[in-house]
Amino acid sequence: MNSPPSYDPELALAALTDLHHPIKLKTAEWAAAELVDEDLDRRDVACEFWPGGWARAADHGLIGSMVDMDHGGGGDDIITALLRFEGLGYGCEDAGLAFALSTQVWTMQPLIQRFGSDEQKAAYLPGLCDGSLKGAFCITEADSGSDTFSMATQFEPNDQGFVLNGTKSYVTMGPEADVFIVFATKDSALGQWGITTFLVDRRAEGVSMGPNRPKMGLRTTPFCDVTFDGVQLDASNVLGTVGSGASVFSAAMEAERAFVLAAQIGAMERQLDQTVAFSHSRRQFDQAIAEFQAVSHRLAEMKLRHDNSRLQLYRSAILFARGTPSMEAAALAKIQASEGAVASSLDALLTHGARGYVTEFGIERDLRNVAGGVVYGGTSDVQRNIVARMLGRKGKR
Repeated sequence: MNSPPSYDPELALAALTDLHHPIKLKTAEWAAAELVDEDLDRRDVACEFWPGGWARAADHGLIGSMVDMDHGGGGDDIITALLRFEGLGYGCEDAGLAFALSTQVWTMQPLIQRFGSDEQKAAYLPGLCDGSLKGAFCITEADSGSDTFSMATQFEPNDQGFVLNGTKSYVTMGPEADVFIVFATKDSALGQWGITTFLVDRRAEGVSMGPNRPKMGLRTTPFCDVTFDGVQLDASNVLGTVGSGASVFSAAMEAERAFVLAAQIGAMERQLDQTVAFSHSRRQFDQAIAEFQAVSHRLAEMKLRHDNSRLQLYRSAILFARGTPSMEAAALAKIQASEGAVASSLDALLTHGARGYVTEFGIERDLRNVAGGVVYGGTSDVQRNIVARMLGRKGKR
């Protein structure tokens, strides 16, 4: 992906205006039929990944959606891929699985397609597309969260190439990953100018994964720390060029911070439909609770948040595909979709009452799953900083 992904302007308009677009509905119907897991409640408590669901998504062509056909992918344009992931979120109640799939399509694969050598693409992309390989993105450390480039993980040049040392924290898909995209610095004093990105095989000597870390939501997405202890690398492991790590990271975040939430926006729509249906079937004081203004206003707010999130998502995608600066649009989409999902999940819980608070109906799980959206991919505070900075630049023109 040396240039922005392709898109069809007519399809983009249709995606914006047609909530029930056939591409989205087809994936939603498939997910509702094939990604139903009666064991979800138990796996959620146990923080257990579902390999069977992963394999089904691979067989369906969902994981390789945006990779070019020469490397085993489906060659979808960006709007088609977003519609498919919206449908995935609507039809699949395992938000952890949907999130894990999203990280592959919107983070791992695009970076290898855009910055990888021909040899790296051939080595990794076919397996990432057919599900036989899984990837993980290693940037965060215990002491460098939002301050991304203050990382302690270092690489040192030697006669054979480079030696990598350090620990990355909170690595999504870490326990399952076959290959890691790792950001390391030559010298922390150099800031962003000292960063290089490496592709590291989990089988390399010195690579170790910590235990799966329980977390508030998305519990079926594996999550761990990864340590690199004297890992010997060579030039074939460099993704991009030495010293270009900051550019690689920026490319990942420009797309990932917004697009990775496409499945969550689909889940917001499912949640809204379920809540509307419940509010019309649940009766109190001789009337459906939907007739109470307090409830009806909550439903209206849920609808407003969902539609605004979709509009922001596809607007940022169109700008990105055009090659137009999209950092501000992506940050706005991230804020709207992540914070909107939390607010709507609270409204769903309030509307369902006691049913919303117990596990068996899935409402409380929805709330836990979306809470992480205001943190991963850059906190809401970081996104607002981006928007404010962009506004300041405009003010100087």
